[in-house]
Amino acid sequence: MGDDSEWMKLPVDQKCEHKVWKARLTGYEEALKLFQRIDDEKSPEWGKFLGLIKKFVTESNAVAQLKGLEAALAFIAKAHIATRTAGEVVSGVVSKVFNQPKARAKELGSDICLTYIEIEKADAVQEELIKGLDNKNPKIVLACVETIRRALSEFGSKTVTLKPLVKVLPKLFESREKAVRDEAKLLAVEVYRWIRDALRPSLQNINTVQLKELEEEWAKVPPGAPRQARFLRSQQDLRTKFEQQQQQQAASEAESTDEPEESAPQVDPYELLDPVEILAKLPKDFYEKIEAKKWQERKEALDALEALTKNPKLEAGDYGDLVRALKKVIGKDTNVMLVSLASKCLAALASGLRKKFGMYAGQVVPTILEKFKEKKAQVVQALQEAIDAVFLTTTLQSLSEDVLAVMDNKNPSIKQQASLFLARSIRLCLPSALPKSLVKPICTAALKQVNDSSPEVRDAAFEVLASAMKVVGEKAVNPLLADLDKAKLDKIKESADKLELTGKKGGTEKEKASNLQPAQEASAKPPGPHKQAPVKVAGPPKKTKPTNPGGKQDGGKSKKPAETKNLVETELSMEACEEKAAAVLPALCVQQLDSANWKERLASMEEFLKAVEQIDSSVMPCQALVRMLAKKPGWKETNFQVMQLKMQVVAAVAQGGQFSKTSASAVLDALVDKVGDVKCGAKAKDALTAIGEACSLPWTAEQVVSMAFTQKNPKNQAETLSWLANAIKEFGFAGINVKAFINHVKTALAATNPAVRTAAICLLGVMYLYMGAPLRMFFEDGKAALLSQIDAEFQKIQGQTPPAQTRGVKKRSEEQENRGEVEEQEEAGSMDVVDLVPRTDISAKITVEMVSKLGDKNWKIRKEGLDEMAAVVSEAKFIKSTVGELPTALKARLGDSNKILVQQTLSILQQLATAMGPGLRLHIKTLGIPVITVLGDGKNTVRAAALATLTAWVEQTGMKEWLEGEELCEELKKENPLLRQELLGWLTERLSSLQAVPSDLQLCVTPLYACLEDRNADIRKKAQGALPIFMTHLGFDKMNKAAAKLQPVSKDQVVALLEKARAIMPAKPTAPAKAAPAKAAAAATAPPAKPPAAPKQAVAVTESCETTEETYDAKPAKAGTQKGQAPTAKKPPAKAKAEEDKSGPLFVLVPNRKELRIKEEKSLKVLKWNFASPRDEYIEQLKTQMAPCVAKWLQEELFHADFQRHIKAIGAMIENLNAEKDAVISCLDLILKWFTVRFFDTNTSVLMKCLEFVKLLFHMLSNQDYQLSDLEANAFIPFLILKMGEPKDGVRKDVRTIMGILCKVYPASKIFPFLMEGTKSKNSKQRAECLEELGCLVTLCGMSVCQPTASKAMKEIAVHIGDRDTSVRNAALNTIVVAYNVCGEQVYKLIGNLSEKDMSMLEERIKRSSKATAPAAPPQPNASLLQKHPPAEHAPSKLRQLRAQKALAAQPQQPQQKDHLPQPSVVKQEFSLDLDVVETQFPDYELPELVEHDLDGLDFESLPVPNTRRLPAFDLEPTPTTSLILVISNIASSDPNTCRQALAQMDEVFQKHSQSDLMVKSTNQFLITSVMQLRLIHSTHMSNRSISQDEISNLYSCIIGSIITMLDIDVLAREVSSGVLKDLVDSMLTVMLDPRVQELRNGQQIISVVNILLGRLFTKPEQANLFSALLSLLQDVLSSSVSSKFSELVMKCLWRMIRYLPDTIGSLNLDRILLEMHRFMKVFPRARLNKLPDDLALRTLRMLVYTLCRLTGPKILDHLRLVEDRNESELEAYLKKVLQSPAAKMDLGTWKRSMQTAPPPPSCPTSSSRAPALTEPRQSQPLTMDGC
Repeated sequence: MGDDSEWMKLPVDQKCEHKVWKARLTGYEEALKLFQRIDDEKSPEWGKFLGLIKKFVTESNAVAQLKGLEAALAFIAKAHIATRTAGEVVSGVVSKVFNQPKARAKELGSDICLTYIEIEKADAVQEELIKGLDNKNPKIVLACVETIRRALSEFGSKTVTLKPLVKVLPKLFESREKAVRDEAKLLAVEVYRWIRDALRPSLQNINTVQLKELEEEWAKVPPGAPRQARFLRSQQDLRTKFEQQQQQQAASEAESTDEPEESAPQVDPYELLDPVEILAKLPKDFYEKIEAKKWQERKEALDALEALTKNPKLEAGDYGDLVRALKKVIGKDTNVMLVSLASKCLAALASGLRKKFGMYAGQVVPTILEKFKEKKAQVVQALQEAIDAVFLTTTLQSLSEDVLAVMDNKNPSIKQQASLFLARSIRLCLPSALPKSLVKPICTAALKQVNDSSPEVRDAAFEVLASAMKVVGEKAVNPLLADLDKAKLDKIKESADKLELTGKKGGTEKEKASNLQPAQEASAKPPGPHKQAPVKVAGPPKKTKPTNPGGKQDGGKSKKPAETKNLVETELSMEACEEKAAAVLPALCVQQLDSANWKERLASMEEFLKAVEQIDSSVMPCQALVRMLAKKPGWKETNFQVMQLKMQVVAAVAQGGQFSKTSASAVLDALVDKVGDVKCGAKAKDALTAIGEACSLPWTAEQVVSMAFTQKNPKNQAETLSWLANAIKEFGFAGINVKAFINHVKTALAATNPAVRTAAICLLGVMYLYMGAPLRMFFEDGKAALLSQIDAEFQKIQGQTPPAQTRGVKKRSEEQENRGEVEEQEEAGSMDVVDLVPRTDISAKITVEMVSKLGDKNWKIRKEGLDEMAAVVSEAKFIKSTVGELPTALKARLGDSNKILVQQTLSILQQLATAMGPGLRLHIKTLGIPVITVLGDGKNTVRAAALATLTAWVEQTGMKEWLEGEELCEELKKENPLLRQELLGWLTERLSSLQAVPSDLQLCVTPLYACLEDRNADIRKKAQGALPIFMTHLGFDKMNKAAAKLQPVSKDQVVALLEKARAIMPAKPTAPAKAAPAKAAAAATAPPAKPPAAPKQAVAVTESCETTEETYDAKPAKAGTQKGQAPTAKKPPAKAKAEEDKSGPLFVLVPNRKELRIKEEKSLKVLKWNFASPRDEYIEQLKTQMAPCVAKWLQEELFHADFQRHIKAIGAMIENLNAEKDAVISCLDLILKWFTVRFFDTNTSVLMKCLEFVKLLFHMLSNQDYQLSDLEANAFIPFLILKMGEPKDGVRKDVRTIMGILCKVYPASKIFPFLMEGTKSKNSKQRAECLEELGCLVTLCGMSVCQPTASKAMKEIAVHIGDRDTSVRNAALNTIVVAYNVCGEQVYKLIGNLSEKDMSMLEERIKRSSKATAPAAPPQPNASLLQKHPPAEHAPSKLRQLRAQKALAAQPQQPQQKDHLPQPSVVKQEFSLDLDVVETQFPDYELPELVEHDLDGLDFESLPVPNTRRLPAFDLEPTPTTSLILVISNIASSDPNTCRQALAQMDEVFQKHSQSDLMVKSTNQFLITSVMQLRLIHSTHMSNRSISQDEISNLYSCIIGSIITMLDIDVLAREVSSGVLKDLVDSMLTVMLDPRVQELRNGQQIISVVNILLGRLFTKPEQANLFSALLSLLQDVLSSSVSSKFSELVMKCLWRMIRYLPDTIGSLNLDRILLEMHRFMKVFPRARLNKLPDDLALRTLRMLVYTLCRLTGPKILDHLRLVEDRNESELEAYLKKVLQSPAAKMDLGTWKRSMQTAPPPPSCPTSSSRAPALTEPRQSQPLTMDGC
């Protein structure tokens, strides 16, 4: 009973881990009751049991284990932190529960596993259960299989991953235990329920009998789709929906019978297989044999390959050589058997690689199509299988060019098989994968074969047309079959009705269609702002209604033949025209048309015009009326008034009636002849415009321009081109025959008349608005002077957008039921831009010799080959996509070791992009993806060239093909920081403008998450920037689901970032406006437009070029007068108003405006503030953003061209700075951005004024406790750092001051990367200044400020030791010396290997720095930070401690700490420095100067080399040392969670590796970081409201507990240095005296734990070190103005140590203790101690001296060896005096008794006073470590 009474008093959690099983049983029962009572899942009570749950399930006592399992199950079901225990608990269940004989235990263990799955830990549970299948105990294996089966049955295949289960099933069927085999069979049946026949391929190799039994069981499985019976916590909505469906099913049996069929499970067996690597398994002589002369050897090679390709899933790799070898066999081998075998191998490769084979599809399809000339059925069948398999790896659009090219082949077999392949491919496509741009050429090619002489070719053509009609619908195809006779059309429709689409329904190709579906869907979506954007017509309407895919669009097309504008009338005779005209015109009007009197003709034409305006459009005889105008004198009319009326009549007839092209042809020639007439030209242009609206502008323009250039009148030619330029802006560019106009423009440009040339150039400017940069290529062979004029015109237009269409829209919309034809014309127009260029086939020019040169070992020959290649491309200008072996040769050069050749290759690829156009899509996988790999190159110039190449390619191809497949994902997975950084930035930029992306983008999410945790800060930043863009396209749910598969630590971090990204996720870009149909094409090729550009400006620019510019120039001038000249019209009132405005506030406080700007910049809606020099668009953007935030007059001053106005504006801002603090902060980002613009001014006065304001601004922000946001800092600090390299000393001085103040408003750790980037500048002054600032930061904040890691930062700084510039070298050396003073010898490991010269300079500098330490200064903890300084020659940059003291304002202290707490910076340590105290304590402190030597002139080779220690080589790979350093450094993290995790890891290290040399060497570093964290809690966390008190208590407990654990290990405790002990005691006493700690809920418990720690400190470490630490601390305390209670506690610690002296005197290093006492008395002699307010310090020193003398006697004097000036030492005299006193002669036993009974110092606080007692609490007092 005595034993029971002891453990029964313990808390529940301690009972659960008691050594007595009854105690544990009781603990489990009480824990179960406790868990059932707790309703809050986030209750802190759960945390007490977090580390005990595994012990619950691994209980050794069977009776107690049952209760433990029940308690564990309750904990898992209710605690929110249960997910953290999944892995270890399930592992314990598998190993310790599943082997138990009791069925109840196994049942509870299985329930625990399922509960973990319910709380979203399915992956961890499944992983542990599958590990259990390898256990040797069959009971465990059986229980694991049963649990897996239960999980799959209850949660379904979406929660339980099937692939690993399918993989282990064959192994389970081979088990010796029948029970395991039976359970495996049940599991196989359950898996079959969810994936059906997809399971069969994986189990084909098991025992035949077992397979037969499985088949029988599978046959019994009901046909309906299974449903999960249990739901995850996140699936509660689905559960509710499921329950509702069940209720509906109960009410209606019909619904219950139909519904299972709708969701039949479909799983691709391919996804369940593991890929097999076959390239390495190929015979070594494979490529030799496959090219051997003997067919038997070639067959042997192919047989070996065929055996390897039988694997259904192949590992990705470089199959280029293999594919080329098979292609050669198929194309050139004469042995048909080998051709058939190679085709089978190729088909197997395509099937095994799937989408990864897509990059090779373009290479093999032309060869296969050409080989269809073979007549043997066996070969044809093999070729068909091969090309069908290849098709499934790519899209029909990418292969269409090759297929259509052979449709005109003379061989009927090739034409037949090509058509049959097209038909099969079309049937596998979705309607959305067949845009009009693809259907039209396919149908056109098939129509040519409908009348072929070969019946097989005709039938195949009918099948193509029928398949197209079936997939895209009759409305889309019928307009293309308008010329086909009825019998053939009926045959096509009949065939279409009989066809069954494998792309939609099941059938034999169901699996292929399902695999093809995502790629085909993606191919129908427009790839962003690309010139082929009109393919969007195959959009959502086609998906919702496949039988009528065209919708209204096709309806419009069906009406196309009946529309008026396409009507061609029969030409009427003159008599018929007169008869029809007489019926609608007055008789007198007709009679006077040919009168000789011009007045009668004028009156007649007036009547004519009135009559035409009144005639109904349905009965107006248009042809007759316009032909009547030609009656004598007809169009040779000499009276301009009559001629003007005739042209008005033409315009009225064209607008009012059904005006045909026949009618237009009758008058166009006459109108063109008069278009250059001064009096009639305007009316002629109006008439031409009316005809263009009636008959379409493309037709009218082509006729008009042709007629104009058949005439010799240059005036007419110029005015015709002028009219056309204006008409294009009014009608738009749709349908324009660009090719024809280009020829006429070239003729005009060659004209001798300057007006014609000017008009032609203006027309080109308008065309440039729609066509973009490709337009210039047509004129590259022109003269240089002409090209300069064209470029000047393009430059004026650049950045503008096409104006909205104003003509040709309304009339069509009234006549048509839809806009189908408009869209068709838009598509035709945009396609013309792409296809109008005649392209050259250069494959013949890519010779074998040229390709061999590119692969030569000599780089000069390789360069010669590249030069030849570039010459071929440049000469051809526009080329076809067939370029032979060029892609393979260029791909190899992208990895060339010679970077010049790599850049030249990239330049050639840019040429290819321009020359090849959209045909470049075929080479994306072959050449485009390798360009992405070049982004990881180490040279900036190479990476920049690669980015430019990618931009050029994407402009031609769009992004769809780049995002399809796994290639982009694989690139992102590569461990290359530069590649990841550049690729993420490129993807972010490109994806932000896309409306839709392929589903394969999902593959990039996992590597994106990896980048979020990358060590490189730049990569993390880029990944965080890409996150919202990815989420825009993929959705939050998909990305969150992908994050669920990560490790727990990674998952928490990624999910938090996802939530942040969700808040700033931008909206998807909207579709381009219909008003500018070719806008996408222009935008894709033209440079980015400036924000202020508007359509009206585009019109005005072009109109200014017109000949009749008097009409149009007035409008812009008027507009300019209204906008720009209004203020100057009334000068005195404007001036008075300005004076009034200046009386108001300068800055306007607009609520939420700043947050909106930040959100817009994060979502990339505005330009990011990052540039080499401020461009106009940045200035305009800033001006727009500042408009609502500053006074109008101030904005005018800020953006004025005169620098005097800038100075005036800054002066006003300085005056109002303090008065308008809130408003200034609200627009701080804009103010800082404006000053960055001014930094680029060359005027020194403005610059100095700017820096003056910035200093005042940051002082104000510091006083307001404002912290800069990251966006504000990123927009300002990089530009400020640029000014650190300013040649003027005054500027640099101000910048240094600002940098000092900046630390108060922005964390130093975030400033550090900016300075590191500044050290890369070419400006030596800037490098030196940045290095000095880095030294300052390390001085003030310690090594924790180094980002991303101390090692990386130090290496980069050490590089500058070898700099040519002396100031840079010195700055680098000084910074590393500072680091040496902080972390000691560790700095050598951080900087890595240096050259001997650099290392010798560094060691010399460190040696001289230590010698320059001021000897009279009192010993300070880590005083090297204050005593090591650079040479005097560089006084302005001597780490600038003195400057920092004055620049940094002191932090305001809390009132409650002034009396009771020591200041955090009283004890000056390496991680804490209070500069104000230093300044007041040492007001006349002089910085020691070092002797500077000119090291450049030394001959290091002739000097004797000293014997220096050899530094170990720095290993770049992670090592235990680096890992431990990383964990220790995380203890000082500002994030409490990171700190707790690091402490938990250190606890494990202490348990496992406490005796290792590695841990022994890291002891001091561990304590240093722990002390840093304690100070961080004291100074930051305690005042941070976002951190709860429980978290602070938890953090204190974790830190102190870890330190106690370390001190309990003797070998580690003895390694603690005196300096670290001093810091530790200081921190512990600070915690004890902090009233905020006592106010915590567990405050008293924390203080008790501190007492425990201090008790360990008095006994565990080296006693001499502890005495040294306490004496040094006492000296610092007495030197400062801290509270008396702190000094009393320090002295009480010394009294405690004195009390232990009798027991420890034998092991003490008395020499060190006496040295410290000597130093103490040197600073505080007894005379000074007597002057202190109380005598406690003097009594403490006296007691220490008396005790030492009594214990050692006269021998104490022999231990003064370390005291250099013993004669001057007051200590020696004092010791001698004490030795002669009676107390020293007291009996030792009597003295010990008096010491034990001696009371504490009178003024020392006791346990009853306010300060906590320094007594060790009872060991039974609980110590909580919840968070560790």
